[in-house]
Parts: sequence; C-alpha cells; structure tokens
Amino acid sequence: MVLLFITIFLWVLYSLLLFYYGQAWKEVPDYVPAGPAQTRVSVIIPARDEAANIGNLLQALKEQSYPRGLTEIIVVDDHSTDTTSSIVRSFPGVKLVQLKEDSLNSYKKKALEKGIEAANGELIITTDADCLPGPDWIATLAAFKEEKNAVFIAAPVVFSNDQSVLQLFQALDFLILQGITAAAVYRNSHSMCNGANLGYEKKAFRAVNGFSGIDQIASGDDMLLMHKIWKQYPGRVHYLKSKAALVTTAPMKSWTAFFNQRIRWASKAKNYEDKRIFGVLLLVYLYNLCFGALFVAGFFDSRYWLLLAANWIAKTLVELPFVVKVTSFFGKKSLLNWFFLFQPLHIIYTVFSGLFGQFGRYEWKGRKVK
Repeated sequence: MVLLFITIFLWVLYSLLLFYYGQAWKEVPDYVPAGPAQTRVSVIIPARDEAANIGNLLQALKEQSYPRGLTEIIVVDDHSTDTTSSIVRSFPGVKLVQLKEDSLNSYKKKALEKGIEAANGELIITTDADCLPGPDWIATLAAFKEEKNAVFIAAPVVFSNDQSVLQLFQALDFLILQGITAAAVYRNSHSMCNGANLGYEKKAFRAVNGFSGIDQIASGDDMLLMHKIWKQYPGRVHYLKSKAALVTTAPMKSWTAFFNQRIRWASKAKNYEDKRIFGVLLLVYLYNLCFGALFVAGFFDSRYWLLLAANWIAKTLVELPFVVKVTSFFGKKSLLNWFFLFQPLHIIYTVFSGLFGQFGRYEWKGRKVK
C-alpha cells in the first residue's frame, strides 16, 4: 500500500508539471521578425575532429541571408587530430583560432572563451560543428535580440534521424526536452537551453566574468552560463520559438555515445545555482525510479507488475498532449508512433544517466572527464 500511494502521489505531481509545461508551450508566440537587423554578429564554433561535418556547416553559414559585412565566423580548433583546420582554412573569411591550453576538464568552455576574445561582434552566436542552420538563422536571432532587447537567447535544436531505433528514440526524446526548454524559459520558471543554438551579448558575457566559477566543470557551457546572465539581467533572457532559427544536429551513432552524452548533461546538475530546477529534476527522477521499484516488487507480489503496466499507460497519457504539440511544431509527428514503446527505454536511461552523472566519469570527444 505504501508503494501504491507513493506511485499515485508522484504521478499526480508529474501530471501537474506536464500540464504546466503544456500550457506554457502554447503561450510561447511564434516569432516573425518585424524587419532587418543591424547588429554585428560573431558566430563561434568549437570543433574537435570534425572534418566530416565542419565543411557542411561553414557552407551553410556562407549561404546565410544576413549581411556578410555584419557577420563574423570563428572556428576554435580544440586539438583536432584530423583535417578540421585545413578545411576551415579553405573557406575565405573564416577566422581560425587554435586552442593551446591542455589538461583541462572543460575544453569547450575554454574554446568558447578564446573565440569570444577574438570576436568583434556585439551578439555572440554559438553552435556545434555538426549542426546545420537554415538560411535565415542569423538574421532571425539578430532581429529577435534587437526587438526583445535580449541579452541571452535560447533557440531551438532538432535531431536529424533515420529509421533506426537509436536515432528515432533520440529524436523524440530531444524534442520533448526542447518543448520543456521553451516552456521553462518563457514562464521564467528555471534556466534551460542547449549550446548548439545560443545567442548572447558579448558585453553580458564579460559582465558576469564569462565562465569564471564554472570553468572547471566539464559540462554547462550553456545552462550554467545562462543562469549567471539571468541573475544579472533577469528580464532579458528569452526563448526564440521560430522554425527559421532552428538548427539541426546529428544524433549519437551508438548507444555508448548516447549514454555518455546524457551522463555529461546530467553531470552539471549538482553544480546548478538555479535552485528552481532542483524540485523539477527530483520529481522527474523519483517518478521514473518508481518504475524500477515496482518491477522489483513484482517478484514478491505479481500485482505490482499490473501496477507497473498501469503506470506505463498513465505516464504516456499524461505526456501525450504536450508531446503532440511539440512534435507538430517541429514537423516530427511521425515519431509519435514510437512514443508508447519508447517509455521503458526513456525510464531506464533517465535513472541511470541521472545516477552516473552525479558520481561517475564519462568519455567525451576521446577524453575522460568528470
């Protein structure tokens, strides 16, 4: 009876949370620029062994609609062992910065820091070397920054996918995270973003002393920085809901790489200064942990397995309205066909990545970090 009560109690709280996110997502307006912007922009791309991707990204940036005279592209090569640097040099006008520092725990933060030092733009836009933006990406972020007087912009990211289980699961899971990001930032309930598509004022970065204080944390170049800026400029941090501002990125190619990525994301949780998010993370973790408890309890009393099945259905039903809205916006409604079947996989990875993210080490870009 105790486990039954706990399960129902957590489901109710989880349902209220999902209803909150769903209502907030509906309130986020679709942004359309009122006119052309005039802000000088520096796009900064940290890259390590990205020879397979960097050329495609630089070509996409070359085809941007934003005036070239207002755009600066900076690639920071993070000790690549392939031909990344030579590919960058083949694109005229792209600035290449070589990261010299070694024996760091957060190479990406140092790469971004070096790129920002070399930047001349007022607006820093960051993305990853394996991303692809649409032609109006820079123009949309710059216009949004001017119209909203924004100092920090969280913008949408979507995973490309084939029909493999791994890629379908990542695409759907990541879309849900994007919907939560939009809802949380719009309602100002907690800080959330993804470093593959961010914009922030260079002077705001300097005003909060950049990554100082979080520079030894392997992850968190996005959310931890966002919270630092939010504390100093609480009314000027925004989410940009626009398909024109969307960037597409590649999913992980193996389950090992996927778990390493999610452990890396979870690892920054213990360093959050944004206490508003702790309750959310704890609720989500405990609710997913309940499924494991019910599974184990079923070996002692098979009725718990019936409760487990009922909870699986209940979780799906409460999440479905929110997921339908988000997948519709991103043009990925076909992923809904897998939503119910992917629930056990989502629960397992949530529990284990949350656990190992707090206590374990992981490998990223060929390095062991913690």
